[in-house]
Amino acid sequence: MKLARVSGTVVSTFNSPIFDEQRLLVCDYLTPTGELAGGYVIAVDVVSAAPGETVLILDEGTGARQIMGVSGGPIRAMVVGIVDDVTSESTDAG
Repeated sequence: MKLARVSGTVVSTFNSPIFDEQRLLVCDYLTPTGELAGGYVIAVDVVSAAPGETVLILDEGTGARQIMGVSGGPIRAMVVGIVDDVTSESTDAG
């Protein structure tokens, strides 16, 4: 899983039927400290995330398709959680 921030939505007139009634979000990848990591992904939203929210991205097609209950289809990434807080414990190497 990866951390990302929702930056917008995708609207398309024509798409695969697997995306019918699904919301697609543009999500910018983040580092564990919340900084932009470079890169983005378009992900299916199953948790009703809003722009500006930090989210968990399942960025592995097979797992995303399993959650959707389909065996095939053009799904690579899915928003699977809204992040409240990220903490990390660092050790002093010196």
